Amino acid sequence: MNSYEWKNQIKAAATESGTYQKQYDSVINALADILEQRDRVYAQYVEEGCQATVTKTSDRGAVNTGKNPLLSIWMDLNRDALAYWRDLGLTPAGLKRINESAVKGAKKESALEKALAKLS
Repeated sequence: MNSYEWKNQIKAAATESGTYQKQYDSVINALADILEQRDRVYAQYVEEGCQATVTKTSDRGAVNTGKNPLLSIWMDLNRDALAYWRDLGLTPAGLKRINESAVKGAKKESALEKALAKLS
């Protein structure tokens, strides 16, 4: 998906979960860009045969095997995207944290305050 499609999907998910606010649009844009880049890297990884390791020859002729750089980039982008998803409340842990802070932010009424409110 491209960045625009990701933005729409993220906004829809945030709206559905009740965490969307207009001031989060810049965060949503950043997440959409990360996800678009992640998709491109993954497509290139698949196009090149989904090899987890690659063989490189050094300047001195030594043959070394190492982790595919595309796989490393893809995993880093996934980790970054997860942090954004969590901050937007679009993971179970992120949503729980947002809801708990909203509940803590609401003032709890004592039994005395409730009784006095009923009298007035």
